[in-house]
Amino acid sequence: MSVHPTAIVEDGVQMGAGCAVEAYAIIKRHSILGDGVKVHPFAIVGGDPQYLKFDPSTASGARVGAGTVVREHSTINRSIHAGKYTEVGARCFLMANAHVGHDSMVGDDVVIGNNVLLAGHVEVGANTFLGGAVGVHQFCRIGEGVIAGGMATITQDVAPFLMVAERNRLSGFNSVGLKRRGFSRDTIKELKECYARVFSGGNPRVHAAALLTAGVTSPEARRFLEFFSGGKRGFIRPNRAGQAGESDGE
Repeated sequence: MSVHPTAIVEDGVQMGAGCAVEAYAIIKRHSILGDGVKVHPFAIVGGDPQYLKFDPSTASGARVGAGTVVREHSTINRSIHAGKYTEVGARCFLMANAHVGHDSMVGDDVVIGNNVLLAGHVEVGANTFLGGAVGVHQFCRIGEGVIAGGMATITQDVAPFLMVAERNRLSGFNSVGLKRRGFSRDTIKELKECYARVFSGGNPRVHAAALLTAGVTSPEARRFLEFFSGGKRGFIRPNRAGQAGESDGE
């Protein structure tokens, strides 16, 4: 473990083996860093949430998983609830100036680009890539394996394994990403079929529930369909009929 002389690590912080806190970084009280976490200069982990009604005496924190890298000037705010944590998973990469709002939950192996803004209570699934300057509205859910293009604005939920760009524009199914992760042909085929049927028109929740009842074979397809049973903000979907076809780009 190494802590630069100009860094600040407050009382009550837990740090695993091999952590590195570089110059002028700040790790606030009640934060928990897993093994091998690296915090670059001027980043702040566990700072107070940007919530007008927050009581600073609240005993809450931020938790960062093993092997995650937090680059310069990034901020991970602590929870607004006593005894709870804002969570960033293992092996994530937060590029410079990224912001993770209070009570957000970021899965493992997520890449968060420069200047990305996650508002409070945002959920981001594992193996997702958020391009530079993406902005995500509070309480939005982003499923696993999603790719969001640079400067995208997300104000609704994004189902797993999809691609999104611009303002709530669904730009296709992430076939290339699934192939690179080693998904089988049968799994990708089943996911494509579920994707096309869920977005064939009408209410995605209804279509997803019907497909779950009919039975799917892969756990990935079940996770895709189960995503539609939750959330409060609605779903990003094709803008016009026929747009739900496959896209092979990333």
